[in-house]
Amino acid sequence: MAKQAATTPASYHHGDMPVVEHTETYVSVMGLFKWGALGVADLLILLTFWFCTPAGFMTGLVVAVLVGIVGVVALRSKPSAH
Repeated sequence: MAKQAATTPASYHHGDMPVVEHTETYVSVMGLFKWGALGVADLLILLTFWFCTPAGFMTGLVVAVLVGIVGVVALRSKPSAH
């Protein structure tokens, strides 16, 4: 096993592997986390205002919608400078 590992790196050329699939997966996962975190934050805001304060459901809904709008504006994709 050690001899095979010693001969394998000779056939490896740094930077020759296409990384398009890796890049697409990274972008997809980061988008999922980004939008998922915004959704969880909105849900937590709604539930906190609804059940833990005397403000009630409508206030929680209004605040959650406002935070969602601000979050979408802040998190949307910006045009690339490259």
